[in-house]
Amino acid sequence: MEQFCPWEQAQYFIYSDNIPTLFFYSHIPAIIIALLVGFLVFYKSNKSGVGVTLLLITLLFSIWSIFDLILWATNRPDIVMFFWSLQILIEPLIYLLGFYLTYLFITNKDLGFKAKLLGLALYSPIVFLLPSAYNLVGVELVYCTAIEGVVAQYFTYIVELVFIISIFVLTDREYRKNISRKREILTFGLGVVAFLLAFSWGNLIGSFTDNWTLAQFGLIGMPIFVAFLAYLIVKFHTFNIKLIATQVLMVSLWFLVLGILFIRNINNVRVVTLFTLFLVTVVGYLLVKSVKKEIERKEELAKLNIELQDSIKQRESLVHLVTHKVKGSFTRSKYIFAGIIDGTFGIVSPSIKKYAEQGLESDNMGIETVDLVLNADNLQKGTVKYDMKSIDFKEIVLKAIEEKRGPIEMKGLKIENTIKDGNYTILGDTFWLKEAVHNLIENSIQYTKTGGIVVGLSDGNGKVVLSVKDTGVGINDEDKKSLFTEGGRGRDSVKINVDSTGYGLYTVKLVVEAHKGRVWAQSEGTGKGSTFYVELDAVA
Repeated sequence: MEQFCPWEQAQYFIYSDNIPTLFFYSHIPAIIIALLVGFLVFYKSNKSGVGVTLLLITLLFSIWSIFDLILWATNRPDIVMFFWSLQILIEPLIYLLGFYLTYLFITNKDLGFKAKLLGLALYSPIVFLLPSAYNLVGVELVYCTAIEGVVAQYFTYIVELVFIISIFVLTDREYRKNISRKREILTFGLGVVAFLLAFSWGNLIGSFTDNWTLAQFGLIGMPIFVAFLAYLIVKFHTFNIKLIATQVLMVSLWFLVLGILFIRNINNVRVVTLFTLFLVTVVGYLLVKSVKKEIERKEELAKLNIELQDSIKQRESLVHLVTHKVKGSFTRSKYIFAGIIDGTFGIVSPSIKKYAEQGLESDNMGIETVDLVLNADNLQKGTVKYDMKSIDFKEIVLKAIEEKRGPIEMKGLKIENTIKDGNYTILGDTFWLKEAVHNLIENSIQYTKTGGIVVGLSDGNGKVVLSVKDTGVGINDEDKKSLFTEGGRGRDSVKINVDSTGYGLYTVKLVVEAHKGRVWAQSEGTGKGSTFYVELDAVA
């Protein structure tokens, strides 16, 4: 005849008169919190290694907790043996995954193959000896608890202790190495340890004292772990969960409070209420502190945004005032120099005429510089209206080459083109694309002392690619970072080109990007020349 434990058969697998008074508070909220946090982090971390591992831990924790409910409720020894063995299998596995989670989070890299193999080797005896008497000897019918063997009573706790020590060592090592994440690493490491210790301390006492009622308090470790995660989320924006994490946290606290309603003993109600009050106080403080900082940050950003807008307007007014004043001065002196050259002011000596020609050239360059800065400013603000039409880009490039041939040859340089036959029809603004090509060629002129410039044009794969190659000073890695930026100039560019403004290539970038193209440069280094490229979409 089959023997049973001395209480009624369980109803719905998890309910009977044998259930302790803290049953609902210690199990149900912990399971709900575990699943909510596990799935939330899993999806919000884009299914990363940390998210997957945390989800596995919370799933195993929830399964272990459900098995625990079944064990408390059942009066059948065979069910006790079966589910007790499964709990023994799951518990050290949670520790193993706890260490793996800590390693992933703290180091931001995966654990090595040998380390994984070592962890599995440490865990494997529990798996192999699970169905043997080394694990469970039998069932004590009076209390319906399993009689544990050497594996369940000693070896599993040794394995768990090894993983706890490993987490401590890992946290301490990375805490000392990583200056920028010290508090984040310490908080996460302590959170995992607190969860694991709270999870097992009741079972540890139960194994050696046979007082298994204490084991249910261990499930409070899950809310503690969630509290640590919540702190990481609001303090360091871990997992990038933000508002949703706060909502889950509040739902979790709601379930904790709800569990109090199911506690039948008034003394237990007081204990649980005190714990819940403490948890709500800690979490509430962290949330309020975080929200306060967020509000202060937003107010500061709004203030800075207003100041920035005022600064931009002042800068625009100053740029236009200065450039127009400067341009006006250049224009007036330009006409004076032109009058001297063409004889408006009478006959002058050859030397004065030569100086006037130099002055006129200087004024023209000054006006071009002012126009360049104004154009860049207007392009940046988006006030330029592009007249987009189907145009022949080859024609624009050829005209730009001819217009720049004079200044190139005057400098003793050569210019040639390697324009291939093809379809160079694009959708664009003739004026601004011509400006972009001019600026690229002018840039090569200014930074090339000897040799020449080769302008190329090719098509293919629905793209038109312009290249301007020179034998100039080249570009080092440091100067590449400032190319195509507003006012961006190389470290020694002014020594080579005293008229450098840093707006030529910046204008090219703005124009090309407005045409949905891209611009870039290549150079093997200082003294090895440069090649600038512009890529635009071709029109079929």
